[in-house]
Amino acid sequence: MIVRMSKYTLVVLASRREEVLQQLQDLGLVDITITSQELSETDHNLISQIDAHREAIEHLGRLIPDGEPYDTGTEAFEHYKAARQAISTIEAELAKQQKGLAEVQPWGDFDPEKLRQLVEHGIEPELIAEAAGIQPPAQTAIQLPDRNASQIEARITELEADQKSWQAVLARAAATLPKIEADSEALKDQLQFSQTAQSGQGAADDSLVVLEAWAREADNEKVQAALDATSSLLYIKDRPTPDDQTPVELHNSKIARPFEFIGDLYAKPRYGTMDLTRWFAPFYMIFFGFCLADLGYGLIIMLAGIFLAIKGSGGMKAIGTLSIYCGAAAVVFGFFAGSMFGIDIKAWFPAAQKIFFTSNVLFASALALGVFQILFGMTLRAITTARAYGLQYALSTIGWILVIVTGIVMMIPPMLGIQLGIPKSVFYATGGLGIVMMLFLNNPGKNLLVNFGGGLWNTYNDITGFLSDALSYIRLFAIGLSGGVLAAVFNDLAFGLSPDIPVLGQLVTLIILAIGHGLNLFMSTLSSMVHPLRLTFVEFYKNAGFEASQRVFNPLKKSNKL
Repeated sequence: MIVRMSKYTLVVLASRREEVLQQLQDLGLVDITITSQELSETDHNLISQIDAHREAIEHLGRLIPDGEPYDTGTEAFEHYKAARQAISTIEAELAKQQKGLAEVQPWGDFDPEKLRQLVEHGIEPELIAEAAGIQPPAQTAIQLPDRNASQIEARITELEADQKSWQAVLARAAATLPKIEADSEALKDQLQFSQTAQSGQGAADDSLVVLEAWAREADNEKVQAALDATSSLLYIKDRPTPDDQTPVELHNSKIARPFEFIGDLYAKPRYGTMDLTRWFAPFYMIFFGFCLADLGYGLIIMLAGIFLAIKGSGGMKAIGTLSIYCGAAAVVFGFFAGSMFGIDIKAWFPAAQKIFFTSNVLFASALALGVFQILFGMTLRAITTARAYGLQYALSTIGWILVIVTGIVMMIPPMLGIQLGIPKSVFYATGGLGIVMMLFLNNPGKNLLVNFGGGLWNTYNDITGFLSDALSYIRLFAIGLSGGVLAAVFNDLAFGLSPDIPVLGQLVTLIILAIGHGLNLFMSTLSSMVHPLRLTFVEFYKNAGFEASQRVFNPLKKSNKL
C-alpha cells in the first residue's frame, strides 16, 4: 500500500535557512522538495566523490577481505585509490617487460656491456645479430637489446612482488568495506542537504524562504513537535492534492514486500492511485512457475533463495525470499507438468495420471490465467477510478467487464459440455447493459452523441487490445514447454554420446548433464523472470490503469557513520 503523506509549507528566515535544515536533517522525517536545477561546484565535487566511492564499493565487493581493517572509511578509501593507481602502473610496466623478455630470449644469455663495446669498436649490429642467429623482419633495422633475459626476469619478479603487496592493501580495504559504504551514504546526505539548501522560493525581498516539505501522516506528531520547537519558522500543514508531485513510499506485508523489487524495476505508483504490488505478486509467482515448470530446477532456485535469505543482507535477503517463492511455484508446476530435470515423472505415479497436466491443459490454462489477470486488472482500475473521481467515471470500464464476463460464461461452459441452466435472456440483458455503459457512459458530462462516438472508438481499441493482451499469455505455455524439451534433449545427448567404457562413460555423461542442465537452467530462469515482467508491466499495468510516480519519498537525514 502507498503510505499516506502530509504536506507542509515552511516559511523560514533566509538567514536561518541552513540552521533550520540541519535541525530537520537531524530529525530525519521530512522530505524537502528540491527546486534548484543548477548544481554548484560543491555539488559537482560531491557527485564525483559519490561516483568514486560507488566504483570502490563495487570493486572491493568482488575481493576477498583480508587483514586488519583500517581505522576509518576515509583512510581505507585513500589506500584503495593509491593501490588501484599503483597496480594499474605496475600492470602496464609488466606488459612492457613481458614484451621485452620475448624479444631478448632469442639472443640467449649475453652480457649487454660487451654488446655495447662491440658496437663502439665499429662492428655493425646486423653482423652481431647474424652471429647470434637472429633473423629480423625485412626492411627492419636491428635494435640491440640493452638487457638480457635474466635482468628482465629479475625486474618482472620485483614488479610482481610490488603488485602482490598492493593487492594486500586492496584486501585490507575490502575488510573495511562497511565503513566505506557508510562514508558513501554520508556523502549522499551531504549532496541532498546542499541541493536542499539552494531550494525554495524567496519572499519579502528575499528575507524569507518558502519551502515545500512532506512527511508521513504517521509521523505528524513528531514532525509538528519538532517544527514548533524550531525558531525562525512558520508552517502550514495540508493534505496533498492531485496537482502536487507528492513523494511515494510503499509499505506492504512481509509476504508482498519482496515483490516491491519487481515493481521498482518499472516505477513506483503515483500518489493517490493504487499500489499494485500485493495484487501482481501471486500472478508473478504463478507465471514464473508456469514458465520454468520443472521440479528439479525449482528446487535448485529454492535452495539458492534459502541461502541468500539466511546469509544475505538488505536487498539480497529480499531477492532470496523472492527466489524461494518463485522456486516453490516452479516445484508445484513442475510436478503437475510431470517434469524433473527433463525426466518424465508421470510414469512414477501410474494410479494418478489424471492429476498431471497435458499440453492442451497447459495451453488452455495459460490463456485462462491471462484473461483472469486482465479482468482483475480492469476491476482494480474501476475501483481506483470510482474512489478517486466517483462511480460515474468507472461505469464504462464496468460495462466492458460485464460484456467480457457475459461472453465467457455464455460460450465457454457449453464448449466444455457444462450446462449452467441460465436463460439466454439473462445473458442478453447483462451483455446489453454492458454495451450501453460502454457506448454512452464513457465520458460523464458530455452529450449522447459525443459519448457514442467516443464509445465506438474505445470499443474498437478495447476489443483489439483485449485480444492481443490475452494472446500474449500463450508465451507462458511456450516457454515452459521449450525448457522441458531442452532438458530432455540434454538427457538424451548425455546418455547417447557417452562411450561404453567404464568410468569414462559415466564421467562424460556427468559432464554433458552438468553443462547442458546448467545452460538450460540459466536460460529458463532468465526467461521465467523476463516474460512475467513483461506481462506484469504491459498487460496487467495497462489494464489496471497504472500511473507512475515522478518522485520517491526521500527524507532529509544524516547517516550514522561508523
